[in-house]
Amino acid sequence: MPHGAQQRPLLSVSERAAIDRGRWFASLSPSLRHDIFRLGTVTRYSHGEMIVEQGELAQHWFACASGAIRFRRTSPAGRQVTLAYVEPGIWVGEAEVLHRGPNTYDAHAHGSTTLLGVAETVFRQLLHEHAEFGEALLTLQARRMRFLYWMMEDMATLPLRARLAKQLLHFMRRFGPRTPQPAGEMPVGISLVQDEMAQLLGCSRQRVNVELKAMERDGVIRMAQRGITILDLAQLEALAKQENQA
Repeated sequence: MPHGAQQRPLLSVSERAAIDRGRWFASLSPSLRHDIFRLGTVTRYSHGEMIVEQGELAQHWFACASGAIRFRRTSPAGRQVTLAYVEPGIWVGEAEVLHRGPNTYDAHAHGSTTLLGVAETVFRQLLHEHAEFGEALLTLQARRMRFLYWMMEDMATLPLRARLAKQLLHFMRRFGPRTPQPAGEMPVGISLVQDEMAQLLGCSRQRVNVELKAMERDGVIRMAQRGITILDLAQLEALAKQENQA
C-alpha cells in the first residue's frame, strides 16, 4: 500500500452503488458479487497518490468506487504517456494478476479516490469457488478488446475534431453529473491539462488547443480553469460523427 493511503473497512452507500451500477459487475450472480464485496479491501487515496507502479509485481484486481484512476506508461526512453482515465464502477488489473506478471502501467488517484481491491490469492479463490467467474472475466477482456478496436478505427477514419468531440462526450457520460443541470449545460466532470488530452488522442498539445478554441468560438463548449462545460450537446454529437473526407 503506497504511503498515505488509508484503509477503511467499509464502502460508503454511494461508493457501493457506483460499483453495483457497473454494467459488467451487475451481470454477475448475487452470490459472486457478495463474495467480491465481502473479500475485498477498501483503500482511499489522495489526489495524485500512486496506486500501482509500472514494473512491480501485480498483486490486486481492483475497482474504482469514487474519484478516478489515471493510467500512465513510461517508455524505455523515459517518456511518460497518459493512457486512460477510469471512472467509478470499472474493474482493472485482471490481466496482470492472471499472468502473475508486472504492472504494465502506473496508476494514480485523480481527485480523492476510493478503490475496492481483491488480492491475487483471493482472486484465484473466487475463480475456484465460482464457475461463472472465469467466463465473466473473458467477457470483460472481450469488451476491452472491442473498445481498443474502436479506438484504432477512430484514429484511422476520424479527423482530430471528431475524436476530440468523442473524448469529451466519453468523459461527460462517465464523470459528469447524473442529473440534468441548469440551462442544459453539462460539465465534462473531470479536469485535465491539454498535454494529457493530447496524449489520449495521439497528437500535439498545440493541435488540441486549436480545436478546443474553435469549439469554444462556435458555442459548443466553454473552457475555464476548473474544466470544460458542454453548452451544445447536439452540436458536439454531430462533430463526433464527422469522418475524414477522402
